[in-house]
Amino acid sequence: MQPPMIGVLLVNLGTPDAPETGPVRRYLAEFLADARVLDIPALPRMLLLYGAILPTRPQKSARAYRQIWDGARGSPLLFHSLDLADGLRQALGPGFHVELAMRYGQPPLDGAVLDRFDAAGCDRVIVVPLYPHYASSSTGSTLERLFAIAGARMVPPALTVVRDFYVHPGFISAQAAIALRALQDFRADHVLMSFHGLPERQVVATDLSGGQHCLKAADCCAAIVPANRACYRAQCHATARALAAAMDLPDGGWSVSFQSRLGRVPWIKPYTDEVLVERAQAGTRRLAVLTPSFVSDCLETLEEIAIRAKEDFVAAGGEDLRAVPCVNADPAWVSGLADLVRAHLPSA
Repeated sequence: MQPPMIGVLLVNLGTPDAPETGPVRRYLAEFLADARVLDIPALPRMLLLYGAILPTRPQKSARAYRQIWDGARGSPLLFHSLDLADGLRQALGPGFHVELAMRYGQPPLDGAVLDRFDAAGCDRVIVVPLYPHYASSSTGSTLERLFAIAGARMVPPALTVVRDFYVHPGFISAQAAIALRALQDFRADHVLMSFHGLPERQVVATDLSGGQHCLKAADCCAAIVPANRACYRAQCHATARALAAAMDLPDGGWSVSFQSRLGRVPWIKPYTDEVLVERAQAGTRRLAVLTPSFVSDCLETLEEIAIRAKEDFVAAGGEDLRAVPCVNADPAWVSGLADLVRAHLPSA
């Protein structure tokens, strides 16, 4: 008797269908309507979204997307994710059925993707949210959506979730190797590890000590402890320490910052856009930037860092900035992801 197939579902955040105002507006409307993303009450969220954000932001974002859109393959986040799914399919070999879905946009995270696992004969699905660090607005939202569509079925599938791989050796070694290759001829004066930001309130909400640890002291992220084991900021600092060790970076030769803040509420600090200027003014001439909260290059890495951040750094007195690619579908990351999936098999 043929053994049952094992399903593997990769889920990334999502992307507009095209770098034009209409598709970007549809994408932002879906993304920002999520109560885990804009975590304010429903009525203020809709007023903010439809009254302030959607009338102006889609046009600006569409211009940014056009700067990074590939003429042949389209959205970098999408084609890198598709390449990763293809690579994982080959690495795992027979007995596995791999699917890709997006939390927002296409291909959608919906009942159809679970139907395809049923059709392939899968009796279990290993789910990999492609976010190295836990956040309610990414991993939390993805799992909430997945559990809702799975739970609505007459026979819900058996799901195994791969969580928070921020210091997994396969991820760290792949990102470190990519960075070392990218910086071999750059002679960086400093390495900045820029992670996507979050509102401070979302970090505090994950404090498992009941609000007694996270953001209460300057060194609250110096180690992973029971109170902050689900804290996004603490996990990002753990990734940075692991990468610095893997890259053999000297003390003082690297630092951490957070990018992409939105609105006026406090976000986790320090802010990347401010750090860039400070480093240039302090004498850093050649700055390398890693973005290890992303597994796929996207708007935040290719436009915000490789284009805009570079312009700001040079304008502030720096000489050059080099953005290090994400792990994307690098063979080392494909291999590491395959190991991560195998570690979650029922017999493992």
